[in-house]
Amino acid sequence: MSLLSFFGCGRKPVREYPADTLTAHDGTPFVVTFFKHAALSITVDGHTIYVDPVDAYADYASLPKADLVLITHSHYDHLDLAAVEKIQTPATDILCDRTSAEAFEMNCHTMRPGSVATPRDYVKVEAVAAYNTTEGHLQFHPKEREDCGYVLTIGGTRIYIAGDTEPTPEMKSLKDIDIAFLPVNQPYTMTVDQAVEAVQAIRPAIFYPYHYGEVEEKTDLDRLVRELEGITEVRIRPME
Repeated sequence: MSLLSFFGCGRKPVREYPADTLTAHDGTPFVVTFFKHAALSITVDGHTIYVDPVDAYADYASLPKADLVLITHSHYDHLDLAAVEKIQTPATDILCDRTSAEAFEMNCHTMRPGSVATPRDYVKVEAVAAYNTTEGHLQFHPKEREDCGYVLTIGGTRIYIAGDTEPTPEMKSLKDIDIAFLPVNQPYTMTVDQAVEAVQAIRPAIFYPYHYGEVEEKTDLDRLVRELEGITEVRIRPME
């Protein structure tokens, strides 16, 4: 065997990404794959759901095509049309906030806080308001823009992917959250103290901090884990 054929006829090797396999309440297995920042995917029964795909964060051309794409808001590190085009097929459903919908020329399902959609029979999607609440930070994610986080229900398991937000009344009123992805990226989203506040309110069984790093003020993940000991299982994955 030649060296060239050993390495796949000169093709670029497929990159592997960290992933967790979990089991929904009804016994359905699903896989969460972590790319970077706020970009991740969920695979269930051979179907792939992408959240906030951004071309710089993963080699989307080599990944499975999307059955469903969720966009939380229109900032460049969450909405990237080039990444969506690489995973999109004519059968792909796109759910996004109303500002991002303009970028898709409305060729999508527009979600507003409180909207509920069942784009596939294996997942229900509920939109949750995502915005800043701290004075001096309100301009980053203003409430009136109607950015969205999403609660996905898969096999009876409720997965909250918060998008860019601080703790809000809408977030803290969520019930029966099993898995939560919360951004910990001050000053744009949550401080460690705010993330602790949010987790104490919604009480997920598993908490994944995401959308951290890439700013001058680094997130103290060690303190975050300590503060939440006995409250939830904190799983740190490479989402910088």
